[in-house]
Amino acid sequence: MVYSLFFRTINNVEELDKYIEILTSSFTGYGHYLFQEITQPSWHNYFYWLIGLSLMVWVIEIIIPWVDRGTAFRKDFWLDGFYMIFNFFIFSLVGYNAISDVAVEMFNDVLAWGGMENLVAVEIGSWPVVLQWLTMFVVVDFVQWFIHILLHRIPFLWEFHKLHHSVKEMGFAAHFRFHWMEIVVYKTLQYIPLAMIGFGIQDFFIIHVFTILVGHLNHSNIGWDYGPFKYLLNNPKMHIWHHAKILPYEHRYGANFGQSLSIWDYIFKTAYIPKDGKNIELGFPGDEEYPQGVKKQWLAPFIKSSKSSN
Repeated sequence: MVYSLFFRTINNVEELDKYIEILTSSFTGYGHYLFQEITQPSWHNYFYWLIGLSLMVWVIEIIIPWVDRGTAFRKDFWLDGFYMIFNFFIFSLVGYNAISDVAVEMFNDVLAWGGMENLVAVEIGSWPVVLQWLTMFVVVDFVQWFIHILLHRIPFLWEFHKLHHSVKEMGFAAHFRFHWMEIVVYKTLQYIPLAMIGFGIQDFFIIHVFTILVGHLNHSNIGWDYGPFKYLLNNPKMHIWHHAKILPYEHRYGANFGQSLSIWDYIFKTAYIPKDGKNIELGFPGDEEYPQGVKKQWLAPFIKSSKSSN
């Protein structure tokens, strides 16, 4: 049924024109938004919050480094800087935002043709704003924790996730060293769960900025664990074990999958912090052969997939 409705969408000229309009307006709309982000600094501005948080965590790394490397510029500092800007902004500009807008519209049309207005199972739009924020934060973090596990356990997805685990020295910008396909995977798989809670707040700004800060700190060269709050919040001393090159057999698919919260790993027994991880080797088995350079790293998963299918 879903397939027939989808093809009815494509075959309808008026509907096709609508999708083309959404596609083109999304390109221009996001381009205009990004231009304003850069040229019109404000407190409500993702671009400068990203820059500001990055500089803040970097300065902390320089002042009180966990591992003293004798330099502020660790291995692959500039590579990770590129990934941070590309994955946070440019990827949406070159097409993701436009394509996802069309996909969402098609999804809503399919629901409408099936006699459904939406997938809302629990309507939280009328809840107090703070409670909406908290609910959204917890639900998103749990869904992302689960998707993160899939990235490690499904071989096809692991080929993309290897890029993130190619980090050999921790630093704040390693937070955004990941393949652009991960954005597609995360956004796609978390769309339906979020749609089912009828999230009513358009402005998720505060929570989003908070998750950026936590992610930067988790990947930083800072030896923090937040004391008793470590069982709630992910932290550098916990997350470094997620990047350990060698793990015991029971954690052969990885450990410490939490994004902002660590509680999921403690609840579902995927937490692993056997000792101080200050000087452990990072990476993954066989990372000596992992390609260097952005182009090769982007192509590597597709090349591996193509060879496996032959």
